[in-house]
Amino acid sequence: MDSIAWMAWTLPTAIFFVALGCTLAVMTWLAAAYPEAERVGILRIPTTRGDRLFISLIVAAVIHLLWIGLVGTDPIGTIPVGEEGYEITSLWLATVISLVSGAVIFRTV
Repeated sequence: MDSIAWMAWTLPTAIFFVALGCTLAVMTWLAAAYPEAERVGILRIPTTRGDRLFISLIVAAVIHLLWIGLVGTDPIGTIPVGEEGYEITSLWLATVISLVSGAVIFRTV
């Protein structure tokens, strides 16, 4: 475990990597079970599910970076878990915005 001790393994980090792994597994299963032809959306370029996933991940990264730069990561509340609790930061709002933008990208691009 010392080889990965440099990384800040927090609950949000773990949730992100588990969600990303599950997303890739589901996308792999969908590609095998339901092959898809490219379609043209509002960008006027042919895209597949994988293309739209990539676009939505890039947009989510940009949203989070802009959020950190412009708004910050101030705590907005605390969940009473354990002795000290777990602080909820404003970055979770950026996550909600990213999920909504991902849904819009999958529907329209």
